[in-house]
Amino acid sequence: MATAFRITGGNSLHGEVTIQGSKNTVFPLIAACLLTEEPCTIENVPAISDAATMLEIAERLGADVAWEREAHRVTIRAAHIDSTSIDEALARKFRGSILFSGALLGRLREATTPYPGGDVIGARPLRTHLHALQALGTRVEENERIHLDGRGLEGSDVTLEEPSVTATENTILAAVLAPGSTLIRLAACEPHVHELILFLQRMGARIRWTDGMRISVQGVDRLRGASYRLNPDELEVSSFATLAAATRSELTLADIDPEYLDAVFLQLRTMGVAYEVNDRTLVIRRPGGPYRSFRVQSGLYPKLGSDHLPPFAVLATQAEGTSLIHDWLYENRLRYVPELQKMGAECRILDPHRAEISGPTALRGATIEGLDIRSGMTLIIAALTAAGRTVISGVEHLDRGYENLEQRLQAVGADIQRVKEA
Repeated sequence: MATAFRITGGNSLHGEVTIQGSKNTVFPLIAACLLTEEPCTIENVPAISDAATMLEIAERLGADVAWEREAHRVTIRAAHIDSTSIDEALARKFRGSILFSGALLGRLREATTPYPGGDVIGARPLRTHLHALQALGTRVEENERIHLDGRGLEGSDVTLEEPSVTATENTILAAVLAPGSTLIRLAACEPHVHELILFLQRMGARIRWTDGMRISVQGVDRLRGASYRLNPDELEVSSFATLAAATRSELTLADIDPEYLDAVFLQLRTMGVAYEVNDRTLVIRRPGGPYRSFRVQSGLYPKLGSDHLPPFAVLATQAEGTSLIHDWLYENRLRYVPELQKMGAECRILDPHRAEISGPTALRGATIEGLDIRSGMTLIIAALTAAGRTVISGVEHLDRGYENLEQRLQAVGADIQRVKEA
């Protein structure tokens, strides 16, 4: 039976939230473990359903996987890969599954993958992935599934058609064991790309950033096993910081990495949110005055990414004036706006990429639906800000990206319960 969150909002919160390991980094690192026969260990792995699906795909391909959930530790040994065909049912659950294709090409020179699934936030074609792999000598056949023949795989000069994060990661995974030199131009620079490169360097890959958005790879014959600790999830940081600000609470966010948070800090300052950064903690203070409206456009890292913006829409409902959110990347990202309208928010969709929000507005409880991971978290924040009771369906989306969310919120005073839907 499906479940929902029942939340009574309007109260301030207090205490400490520990930030989980990065959801977006764990996917390429799990795929990278298939590039070596030796065991690899990943620490700080969040106990989320998407990580479980990624590990199950690795097991179906023949890897031995040991996941110590309470210790947040995963050990993978891919001494024998039994298959180069990625399980269709599992792959369609989320987009991260596509990363196994690059790793299988690098290791075994062949991969077959279905078209991946994931959040329905807009068109995310695989053209950039496939063209990059073709530039490395891969033959591509597309029917109901995609077959990649990497017998001609070799280093090359690759220019990505767009700075796609997963296409950048897939190209890296294919190139590190390809003979010769590869230069990836117009590469994505997001934190999880940096972390993948650091992990591969520990495995013995000859890979580095050069000037600008370029990654240089010198193929090697083999990689060794390695251990790595996942970076903290910067999207969790912005989500919980926004939650604290919108509910006028004082929360301490522990185990952050300020290195990847420049744009988040800038957005908080722009809106007048009081905060302090102390080494690896971020403290959100109760506001001393009104929040300020803003105009923000999603961008490529180091700017605020598309996934960062939805929670700030809730904070915009509590700010003075009219704010504009422009997500140029995904045409369905703004599906949370009608749900906020049900809660009394003064907001409207101007076009598929822009929303206008006026405040300050007193939100009220309602029955609403989370439609993807980030919209689900956005509505959690709205429900905790609103007066009265809110019921949010679509909890399965949140389980894909946030570990033990209700327990972590209850620990800082939130009135939130997981209930069975009628």
